[in-house]
Amino acid sequence: MQYIPNIIFLVVLAAGIGYFTKNIRKVIRNIKLGHAVDTSDHKKERWGNVIRIALGQSKMVVRPVSGLLHIIVYVGFIIINIEVIEIIIDGLFGTHRVLAFLGPVYDFLIGSFELLALLVFIGVIVFWVRRNITRIKRFWSAEMKGWPKNDANYILYFEMILMVLFITMNALDLTLQQGVASGAYTSEAASHYISAGSYPVSQFLAPVFQGMTEGTLILLERGAWWLHIIGILIFLNYLYFSKHLHIMLAFPNVFYGKVTPKGKFKNLDSVTNEVKLMMDPTADPYAAPAEGAEAPAKFGASDVLDLNRIQLLNAYTCTECGRCTSECPANQTGKKLSPRKIMMDTRDRLQEVSKNIDTNGEFKEDGKQLLDNYITREELWACTTCNACVEACPVSIDPLSIIMDMRQYLVMEQSAAPNELNVTMSNIENNSAPWPFNQMDRLNWKDEG
Repeated sequence: MQYIPNIIFLVVLAAGIGYFTKNIRKVIRNIKLGHAVDTSDHKKERWGNVIRIALGQSKMVVRPVSGLLHIIVYVGFIIINIEVIEIIIDGLFGTHRVLAFLGPVYDFLIGSFELLALLVFIGVIVFWVRRNITRIKRFWSAEMKGWPKNDANYILYFEMILMVLFITMNALDLTLQQGVASGAYTSEAASHYISAGSYPVSQFLAPVFQGMTEGTLILLERGAWWLHIIGILIFLNYLYFSKHLHIMLAFPNVFYGKVTPKGKFKNLDSVTNEVKLMMDPTADPYAAPAEGAEAPAKFGASDVLDLNRIQLLNAYTCTECGRCTSECPANQTGKKLSPRKIMMDTRDRLQEVSKNIDTNGEFKEDGKQLLDNYITREELWACTTCNACVEACPVSIDPLSIIMDMRQYLVMEQSAAPNELNVTMSNIENNSAPWPFNQMDRLNWKDEG
């Protein structure tokens, strides 16, 4: 009977980690649906970006208030959960505060965890106020209705509850420690509540529990302990369904982020080869393709399966913070384009494709695609390619690359460019300039008047 709690803990832990592993494997599978990309270049610069942008949060602090709060919540939440190591050991082996033998080091750790828990709680409250009371504009765009809005609040509530449970658990433990030390509690069940740890925050909550019976205190402390670890496992598994998947993906996303100059666009090898063929005086442009030659690849992207793996990783990493959209000049002038929506739509379509694969074993054509069903042509052509969204993203996401690939599909596969662009391209072809003037007439303006 004494091992039943340990067995239950093992089952809960295995179920939580098992379900999490299953979903993370699914994320990896979905990302690999994209085209492979060679990222073996610029290793030094990539690791530098991880240290500076992902670890150092350099892009977050561009906006000091939200940046500082994010650092407190992110770092605090991660460090506090170091205590999960002790909880897992205690849960599996039936011990209690097994790391207490560290003495002063343990006191320092628990005290630090409590102070960070308080800071995280305050930070989360401020985030909630900014989002729901102050109603900062970028949190209330059209794409932030329904699930995206609720998801952001659910995460904040989760973090509040976990911090409260942590402090409550410690306050009850401290009360039991004091009772055992004074000789008030002498039962075998209370004997393992030895004096251990420092409690700079929970000591102010502990008096609330004074006067309760020993059995009640133990029941409440065990209840808070179980709820705390189960809450952490629920939170861990909720990440897959939430924008907070970026907690795990931000680091690889920054590593694989763009390291070439942001204004540089990629060339298509197929187009480059075609131009070389046209420029080769010895080549026959009308010659039939060689036997066994590969069919020309699809130009651009109309669906998520046409994108590359980094773009799909970008979609899963999006934090929905809206910094990209708030910096977008097209969005600021009232156009429909929102770089954040581009990433959210890409992720939603990728999840739809994922469910299709789960159901059928492979992707079965469903009559939908990213273009038109999720992202409109009006959105794509509103983009000025200024790179403001790429520069603003705190985790190196590149919405522009998806926009440009989809534009490329429209132009090269469907000949569906806007009339203004078609006229410009015709002028370049006929006049070697974007203006509708013959090369011989370009300087006529100087003779007027």
